[in-house]
Amino acid sequence: MLLQTVRPNIVQSIRAYRVDDLMQAAHHADQHFLYANLTAAQSKQDVLEAIAESFTFPAHFGKNLDALFDCMTDLVHKAGAQPGFVVVLEQLPDNPRFDREAREQLLDVFRDAADFWAERKIPFRCFYSFQ
Repeated sequence: MLLQTVRPNIVQSIRAYRVDDLMQAAHHADQHFLYANLTAAQSKQDVLEAIAESFTFPAHFGKNLDALFDCMTDLVHKAGAQPGFVVVLEQLPDNPRFDREAREQLLDVFRDAADFWAERKIPFRCFYSFQ
């Protein structure tokens, strides 16, 4: 029910949503739930490594934004039909080593992934929060 109130292809602040509720909503909709707690991350490299580990990316993940996009789109698309995605990026860093520009670049990758999946009529909802 919760996911019906959220556009199917969007990247937005988590705001009033709780992670547990999003996880349950993804489960009830038979969609993938991808969660990364980034509390310990301080830099772009830390963020990419934490996402790669949390989302169980392959060992050859290049730890850059292009590789992140590839893993969120092409790699998964080639794995077969997908039911949809609920992605949570919790506690994105807010410091000089991961500033507003770095956060926007990261979120742009997820916006591009949302567009990729929208073209294929597959829901991709990404929620994020800041430290």
